[in-house]
Amino acid sequence: MENTTLLPADRYVVVNKSILSNTDREIIINLYEPLIGALAASLYFTLWNDLGVSNMMSRDLIHHHLMVVLKCGIGNIKLARESLEAFGLLKTYVKNGEINDYIYELYSPLTPQEFFNHPILNVVLYNNIGEREYESLKKRYNIPKIDLKDYEDITKKLDDVYDTSKFTLSENIVDRKNSTMMVSSRINFDEIIASIPKNIISEKAFNKKTKELINNLAFIYNIDTLKMIELIRSVLNEYGNIDKNGLRIVARKDYQFKKGALPTLVYRTQPEYLKNPLGDNSKKGRIIAVFENTSPYDFLRHKYHNVKPTARDLKLLEYLIIDLELPPAVVNVLIDYVLRKNNNRFTSAYVETIAAQWKRANLKTAADAMEFAEKEHRKLQKKEPAPKNVKVETPIWFEQNIKDENLSDEEEAELKDLLKEFK
Repeated sequence: MENTTLLPADRYVVVNKSILSNTDREIIINLYEPLIGALAASLYFTLWNDLGVSNMMSRDLIHHHLMVVLKCGIGNIKLARESLEAFGLLKTYVKNGEINDYIYELYSPLTPQEFFNHPILNVVLYNNIGEREYESLKKRYNIPKIDLKDYEDITKKLDDVYDTSKFTLSENIVDRKNSTMMVSSRINFDEIIASIPKNIISEKAFNKKTKELINNLAFIYNIDTLKMIELIRSVLNEYGNIDKNGLRIVARKDYQFKKGALPTLVYRTQPEYLKNPLGDNSKKGRIIAVFENTSPYDFLRHKYHNVKPTARDLKLLEYLIIDLELPPAVVNVLIDYVLRKNNNRFTSAYVETIAAQWKRANLKTAADAMEFAEKEHRKLQKKEPAPKNVKVETPIWFEQNIKDENLSDEEEAELKDLLKEFK
C-alpha cells in the first residue's frame, strides 16, 4: 500500500491498457459518475486526454498539471484517483525517489450489460440514484428484440469471402480490457479487530473470503464499521469464528428493519438482453416469458400459493443471485425444477448442489437452463432407472410434456396455474 505523500511536483505517465471510445465516455457519466463522483470522473477524462494523439502513452507530466486542469488540491486528486482504482478504472504504480514517479494505467469501464448484472455495482447504483432514474437508465441500454423465426440467416462466413490462408497474426496489439474492481468499502478491519477482545475471536477469523463477504455485505446493505462490529459480535460461534450465514441473516434483518424492504436483487427480473425474442406464443415460449418477467422472490411466493418466502428461503435466493451470480430467469427455472423433483421442498443442500452444476455450465437464459435440466435428468435416468411402477416427476416444461397434446388433468392444471398468475 502506498505510504508516500502525493506532491504537485511528482511526475506521472498515463498508459492506455484498453480501447477507449465515445461510448465509454457515456458509460462513465451515466453509470459510474453517480458512484465515484464528478471529480473522479473528470480525473478519468483528464488522464484520457493526457494520452494525446498517440492515444497509447502520454508524455511525462507532473501532478500540478492535474491541479490546474481540475481546479482542486492535491489531496482531492488523490481521493479521486483512489475511487477510480477501487472501481477498476485505473491501476497505479509508484517508484519512490526525491521526486516520485507514477504510472497510471487506464482501463475500460464495464459494458452496460456487465454493469447491470454485477452483484454489487447495480445495487449501489440503485441506492444512489433511486428507482425512477435507475429504471430510466436500464431502458436506455435495452436492446430491442426482433422475432427472427420467419427469417433465414444468410450471413457469409469469413472464409466464404476471403482466402484466410493469406492472413497473418499480429502480436502486442491493444485489446479492450477491464481491470478487477476492488470493492472500496467503508469498513475498517483494523478497527474491527481492535474492538473485539482476542479471547473471544480467533486470529484466523478474518481470512480473505470472510473479508470479501464483509465488504460485499457492507456495500449491499450500506453498513458502516461500527454497525458491522455490532453484527459480527452477534454471530461469533463458540470457536471464535464468524458464522458467515449468520452474518448474512443479521445484516439483512438490520437493513430490512431500517428500510422496510430488502435490497433489490431478489426482486430483479431477467435483463432484456438475455430474454427470448418477442412473438413466441407456443406453450414453451409462454412459460419462458413467465420465468423471464418474474422476480425470483415473486416466483417463489407464487409457488408457495402467495405465502411469503421464509428468511431461510431469502438467504438461499441471495446465495443464488449474489454469490453464484445466476441470472433471475435461471433462478426461476431452478426453483421450479427443484420443487418438482424434491417433493415441493426448497432445501438448501439440494438447491446448492444443482446450482453449483448450473453455475459451472454458465447458464444465462431460461431456455438454456430448461434444456440443461432436461438433459441432466435423462442422464440420471439412464444411470439409475426408476422402477416401472414408480412415476418420475418432471416439470411441465420438459419437452416431452409440452409436446404431449394429451396432458393429464393435473399437468394441464399446473400449466394453467403457472401462466395465469403472470399474464
